[in-house]
Order: sequence, then C-alpha cells, then structure tokens
Amino acid sequence: MTQFTDAPGIVALAAAGIALLALILAVVLTFRVRRLRGAQRAVLGENGQADLVAHASGLQAAFEALHARVDAVTERLEERMAAAEDRLDGAIAYRALVRYDAYGEMSGHQSTSLALLDADHNGIVLSSIAHRDTARLYCKQVHAGRGEHQLSPEEEEAVRRALAGEVGSVTLGH
Repeated sequence: MTQFTDAPGIVALAAAGIALLALILAVVLTFRVRRLRGAQRAVLGENGQADLVAHASGLQAAFEALHARVDAVTERLEERMAAAEDRLDGAIAYRALVRYDAYGEMSGHQSTSLALLDADHNGIVLSSIAHRDTARLYCKQVHAGRGEHQLSPEEEEAVRRALAGEVGSVTLGH
C-alpha cells in the first residue's frame, strides 16, 4: 500500500484518473462528431465532399445569381407594363351615344352623335345627321374634353355624358 501513498504513487493515480477522463471525453466527442457528420450529410448529400463553409458559399453564389435574374425579369416586366399603360392611355376610355331628331321631323330620332375619348379626354365626336333621303357624317376632334371646332349641343351632350361615365345611349327630344 505504500506505493499509492507515496508521491510517485499519487502522481500515477492522478495520471490514471486524467487518462480515464480523457478517454471518456474522447468517446463523447466521437459520438458528437458522428452526429455532426450525419447532419452534414443531410445538408450536403451523400457525396458531399465540400465542407459547410464551401457549401454555404455555393448557396450564396446561387442566391446572388437568382437575385440578379429576378431583378432582370422585374425590369423587363416594368418596361412591358409601362408600354401597355401607354397603349391603354390611348385607347377608348370614355364613350357615349346621343340620339336625336335633327330636323324636327317624326323620323324616329335617327340622327346620332357618338363621343369616343381616351384617358386624357382626347378623341373624336362622330355625328350622323339623317334626313328622309340623305345622311351626312361629321367628325370633329376633341382635345382635353373640348371640341377643336364648335360642337353642336348634341355633340356637347355626348362629350359630357362620356366624361361623366354615363354609358349607353340617350334620346334627346327636339
């Protein structure tokens, strides 16, 4: 028993204890590394030879490429939307039809004035004046809701109704 109580014996016991703790720590770390490698295989795949830093760097590069692609597509869509909006602004946005009897006859309100205007209130007014044996067609330009030439009361009414959003036709009595 003197071998465990003298100084070299105590040092040997301490060294054995430290060795035992190191062995236990090595076993615990081995299991943790296995678990970490299993998680790494789940992320990288079975044939993943790269480490997590290289994998994350690859993901970052792929994300940046995707971001650049999305930006390019967004820019093209914005250009197309602007072009479509420009075309729509020039399309007919307001319209109205007014029917009337231009000559005060009992002809059944066969004369008409049709206002066709775009989003900027520009366009035309078409008037068809019908008489028993003739019909005349007049066309006047409209800019900002006002006729380029003097509009008749029926044409003014067609423009007013169009800009007011009153869709459909109305018959005016004379």
